[in-house]
Amino acid sequence: MPLKTAQGYIDSLREKKLNIYMFGEKVQNFVAHPIIRPSINAVAMTYKLAEEPEYEDLMTATSNFTGEKINRFTHLHQNTDDLIKKVKMQRLLGQKTGCCFQRCVGMDAFNAVFSTTFEIDAKYGTEYHERFKNFLIYVQQNDLVVDGCMTDARGDRSKSPGQQPDPDAYLHVVEKREDGIVIRGCKMHQTGMINSHEILIMPNNSLKDDEREWAVCCAVPIDAPGMIYVYGRQSCDTRKLDENKIDVGNIHFGGQEIMTIFDNVFVPWDRVFMNGETDFSTMLVERFAGYHRQSYGGCKVGTGDTLIGAAKAITDYNGASKASHVKDKLVEMCHLNETLYACSIACSAEGSKTPSGNYMIDLLLANISKQNVTRFPYEIARIAQDLAGGLLVTMPSAQDFDNPEIGPLVRKYTQVAGDNSSEKRQRMLRLIENITMGCGAVAYLTESMHGAGSPQAQRIMIARLVDLNYRKELAERLCGVQANTDIDWK
Repeated sequence: MPLKTAQGYIDSLREKKLNIYMFGEKVQNFVAHPIIRPSINAVAMTYKLAEEPEYEDLMTATSNFTGEKINRFTHLHQNTDDLIKKVKMQRLLGQKTGCCFQRCVGMDAFNAVFSTTFEIDAKYGTEYHERFKNFLIYVQQNDLVVDGCMTDARGDRSKSPGQQPDPDAYLHVVEKREDGIVIRGCKMHQTGMINSHEILIMPNNSLKDDEREWAVCCAVPIDAPGMIYVYGRQSCDTRKLDENKIDVGNIHFGGQEIMTIFDNVFVPWDRVFMNGETDFSTMLVERFAGYHRQSYGGCKVGTGDTLIGAAKAITDYNGASKASHVKDKLVEMCHLNETLYACSIACSAEGSKTPSGNYMIDLLLANISKQNVTRFPYEIARIAQDLAGGLLVTMPSAQDFDNPEIGPLVRKYTQVAGDNSSEKRQRMLRLIENITMGCGAVAYLTESMHGAGSPQAQRIMIARLVDLNYRKELAERLCGVQANTDIDWK
């Protein structure tokens, strides 16, 4: 059966022996580690919801290869309905977890690599597309989490990969063998990496003809020899070590970012999907970025829903919810959040079929969607902090509330309206802090800014895709600078 259960997913991670470092020490049991486990729980929700009949239509799909029911995160988009359901699924999971659930990047990589390998094969007669189909069927049959892996360390940003003093600044092929290739380098900001089963590596940017060794796309098991993982430090992360989890805010779920080092990792030929075809590196990067920019209008909107709910709750607890300015601010939060969602749905509805058969979003609207995501969540977070009040940053710790001497006083002076307890207020403020300032801010705000490319990357694509001369011609026809050939009636 292609669908794995949430418990089956967690058990599958326990089988992995990974080389992980955190705080300068090697992690022995990463599944049980209190800092890591919330991020595993978030991924597990992508499996749990797929088990529930209520969400079957969003969370599952029919494989175009086998005809079996599969998790939508392993699916190739077959029509615009699939693209729309993807966004709705991401919003649902954002609502359920309040954080990044880490599986989108693999899904977006699948769809980008599938169509790109088809076109490489059409030009060069290679076998990449068939190899990738076999890999994807394997992923679907085992319901695996795959981390799409693109962003390199990049070294001196003024220099291209082939000009770097250290060629390892961008992941590259260091050896070609009869049975495969050997790669070396580092991929940065890898969301959910150690919660995955496989890694799908892609080039970082456009490449020149003499930069063939950096034009590599391939798949590597998470526990392949030579893989090293360094866990990213996040604000307030050690709060997860506390026995009382109230100060964490989001007490069950969290995100994860990993520095992923490939130290001479061997890849067999059947897992190599690009090897030196520099003229297709731009296509792969732009298609992956487009799909991933579409994703942000789903997942970040779901998290935004939870933040709006937290802002509503805290104003209720404080007895301020009837104030007109509070109502107006909540409306503004909803307006911004739904605008993000609308643009992501639009780029999905305007999608089109690629030569390979899967569907691609409208690239212009996907970049517009992500450009909005680099701005609106920050305003939503600002309003939430406004409504939360100053106690957001002066709230005593959970240990102070539990202290037999000062605890009663702390609770007395943090009491709120009606029969709402001070603990309710404490928990809700910690959730707002988590999403806008703490560990959750990595998934909500920092990912909104830098995930799928920083703001300038979208602006470059928008400038490339928008036809300004066509718009100029429209204006000139209306005012008579050009003859208006549309007017031919008497």
